[in-house]
Amino acid sequence: MAVNALDVADYILRKRGPMSAMKLQKLVYYAQAWHLVWTDKPLFREKIEAWASGPVVPRLYKLHRGLFELKKGFFMGDPGKISADSQDVIDKVLAYYGDRDSQWLSELTHLEHPWRDARVGVPPGERSTAEITRAALAEYYCSL
Repeated sequence: MAVNALDVADYILRKRGPMSAMKLQKLVYYAQAWHLVWTDKPLFREKIEAWASGPVVPRLYKLHRGLFELKKGFFMGDPGKISADSQDVIDKVLAYYGDRDSQWLSELTHLEHPWRDARVGVPPGERSTAEITRAALAEYYCSL
């Protein structure tokens, strides 16, 4: 069974409880990044774009647009499709990043190369649909 970003988002909400949409987007991003590093495979298939506020999974955004706080089950994903190994990766990401607030997470992504490189030539604060590629994630986070 293929895991998608909805499954991952609902897994995170189930584990951590209600949170802002911005924070959830950043945690989903870091889950994908570290999953690539630790398993050599993507966690989910959807693309991640380099928006002004940081990395965003557009599929998630389309569902939560206009909402601030998201709760368990919001995306109607199936966290049960996530393997034990992938859950372990997500749990490690949550252990490190989960207590950080959304602004801290956003600022961190702005310091890191995958987001910055995807936004080359885009003025600060401007919209962009530039993709943060899986290769860029793997290369950068493997180097840390």
